[in-house]
Amino acid sequence: MSESTPKEYTNGEVVITWESEKCIHSGNCVRGLPTVFSPKKRPWINPEGAETDQIIAQIKKCPSGALGYYHKGK
Repeated sequence: MSESTPKEYTNGEVVITWESEKCIHSGNCVRGLPTVFSPKKRPWINPEGAETDQIIAQIKKCPSGALGYYHKGK
């Protein structure tokens, strides 16, 4: 099975990456920052839903490593 390309979402400061094949659906992201992570919406990640530092802090809590980030332009 080949790895898929991560999906990317940006707010202009940071790019949020999501690798669906790594996701274990723990729900940490949804419970921790529902203004950004909302599986009932499309796209399910809204990078404009919170401040960049809040988004990064929540991404670091992802137990599977499915969520990641990098700073735009770096």
